[in-house]
Amino acid sequence: MSVRALRGQRLSDRFKALDEVSLTVDQGETVALMGLNGSGKSTLLKLISGVMRPDAGSVLVRGRVAGLIDVGAGLHPELTGRENVHLNGAILGMSRAEIARKFDAIVDFSGVERFLDDQVKFYSSGMFMRLAFSIAAHTEPDVFLIDEVLAVGDPPFRDKCLARIRELRGEGRTMVVVAHDIQMLVGLCDRGVTMRQGRVVFDGPTAEAGRLVREDRAARRAAPHAVGETGAIL
Repeated sequence: MSVRALRGQRLSDRFKALDEVSLTVDQGETVALMGLNGSGKSTLLKLISGVMRPDAGSVLVRGRVAGLIDVGAGLHPELTGRENVHLNGAILGMSRAEIARKFDAIVDFSGVERFLDDQVKFYSSGMFMRLAFSIAAHTEPDVFLIDEVLAVGDPPFRDKCLARIRELRGEGRTMVVVAHDIQMLVGLCDRGVTMRQGRVVFDGPTAEAGRLVREDRAARRAAPHAVGETGAIL
């Protein structure tokens, strides 16, 4: 840092991950957050979940929030799968009695029975996702958040996860989904929100939101080294 100061370089840069974002999700809605990498989708999901707090403005959420913002989020690597079911379930708001009642269903859904008493630090990323998703999906949340976790794992389990998500949707749960699979989002979500460089640029039909993202992808491929106002490669 001293060398940077002597050279007259800036010691730090301020970067707005989100800028003037205003969004309302109604109870029972399934909303797709769409956009290229760096557009602010995951940051917005973290604010909704309470993992991060906004520097300005406010985020209001009603009801129990659960979901997956990262593969294996909430799992402690030094604990076994069995111990993590109890720990992560408690973190997500389940009572001890509720965890005990749903324990077999969680393990069965995850498909990691053979490795249940192994430390999860030895799990593959797919096994991490299986267990973490299974715990979150059995918490009966009012608001369910999903961030690109379905990109990990084999197709049969991905289909199983999608089926469970549709069940939650049918039960009237509110869901916000981040994924790069536009076709999947169009088939799953009632509404699409497209983001660019921390701003919401479209809020409406999911298919139209997906079309805008495809255009952004094409533009990025055409100019892979375009530089934005912040100096970041877009």
